[in-house]
Amino acid sequence: MQSTASEFYRTWPATMNAMKAAPGGAEIGKSFGPFFQALMKDSTPEGGLSVKHKELIALGIGVASRCEPCIYAHVEKCLKAGANPREVMDAAGVAVMMGGGPVYTYTPVVAAALKHFEGQPPHA
Repeated sequence: MQSTASEFYRTWPATMNAMKAAPGGAEIGKSFGPFFQALMKDSTPEGGLSVKHKELIALGIGVASRCEPCIYAHVEKCLKAGANPREVMDAAGVAVMMGGGPVYTYTPVVAAALKHFEGQPPHA
């Protein structure tokens, strides 16, 4: 696992490329990618959830699951989808309320990811 937000955002693309190069890794990406893209698109035209709300939910699940890569990825996606830092921390707070103390220990990861993007836009 990466030790800082900056380290994560710097190294994650290479980490995922290495996974894709492993035997069977490319098939995992080919299967997961379309599933992710189909579910995480904006559903508000049909009366569903916006991308922002879906990303806030995904972040909460990432925190509750204690998945650092998920936290880092979804903080960035939340910000790109228009969430503000308070909304991001509220999603983390709901995860803590549902998961208790062990989940609470992952809120500094959320704060570090937010700090990483302070004053700069998330990656395009």
